[in-house]
Amino acid sequence: MKRRTVVRTLGGIGGGAVAGLAGCLTRDGDDGPEDGPEDGDPEPDEPSYEGALRIATYRSMVTGPDPAGPWLEETFEDAYPDAEIEWVIPDEGIEHYIQRGRYDAEIDVDVCFGFTVGDLARIDDRIGSGGLLRELNLDRIDGVERIRDDLEFGDPHNRALAYDTGYVSLVYDETVLGRPESFDDLLGSAYENALLAQHPVTSMPGQAFLLWTIERTDAETAFDYWEELVANGIEIYDSWSDAYRGAYADAQRPMIVSYSTDPMFAAAEEDAADRHRVAFPNDEGYALPEGMGIFEGSEEPDLAYAFLEHVLSVDSQHELARRNVQFPAVEDVSLSPELSDATRQPAEPVTTSYTELRGHLSGWLEDWTERFDGRFEDE
Repeated sequence: MKRRTVVRTLGGIGGGAVAGLAGCLTRDGDDGPEDGPEDGDPEPDEPSYEGALRIATYRSMVTGPDPAGPWLEETFEDAYPDAEIEWVIPDEGIEHYIQRGRYDAEIDVDVCFGFTVGDLARIDDRIGSGGLLRELNLDRIDGVERIRDDLEFGDPHNRALAYDTGYVSLVYDETVLGRPESFDDLLGSAYENALLAQHPVTSMPGQAFLLWTIERTDAETAFDYWEELVANGIEIYDSWSDAYRGAYADAQRPMIVSYSTDPMFAAAEEDAADRHRVAFPNDEGYALPEGMGIFEGSEEPDLAYAFLEHVLSVDSQHELARRNVQFPAVEDVSLSPELSDATRQPAEPVTTSYTELRGHLSGWLEDWTERFDGRFEDE
């Protein structure tokens, strides 16, 4: 039977664009969830595996060359023949559901597929601790114990599981530039008007790069560093696609904030390898795991749990890594030869925890926007 992938696009309902979908305190200051079962959803006596499972994700999961979504859909529907998957692409990403959650509007989607630790922190800052997504019963998900410890979301409400990870790095053209060894190098004359980056409010790698600079010291010092980046000619685009497929692909600049898996992506595009060298300033790369969870109001929780389990299987992890050009989230999955040979992992992965982001991320983004948005020409 030939399958037809169903994709629906949702328009925004206000609130502005935001990075994300596209992966530790309650309101009273306690460390635990406010209510609900201690171990998440109870397991039903007779789970139901028929019906339509609606999954919110980002566009490249289901469109473009060799995307992972249709493969996941086909293999899931083979395993559960009475089920079908419908993909939903919200124009404003996770912000679409944060807005609906704030106003108690209906959310008719079951699974959130492709959000970050920062997205969870923003959900709790905007809606309240433990909001929007349900606490998971991990006993219902085979394979969860194989998720790498360093990819834990740190959510006290147990709403998220990592399904892959990338490392944000610098990618450069070695025919034009030497490798930058440190963040300070980026402020030198050799890198004047060289660097492309993305807006931290509208791009996941852009937000990761901002958080990376904050993680090195603190927000105040990081913003002073950004002043020097701006003075040295950094150029900002709204999205990774605009910066990479537009300016970098057209050789407008010789360096970009991107992912350490870029050499494999470039090889697939048959682009010259020397234009896609990876640099880890200070030997660091920013780990950016992508997460999945189940919406609180899901009408198909049994299918949703089955889908999360399916994504963590060895075959799915292998295909997700290959098709998303990222690294698997589980321990026992070997990389495909092309991914293993072409990609790089940093000696010192860094990230910002849920605890550090909670109560601060929105303010950092607002401060960055107020301070720097008007400093760049419209791209």
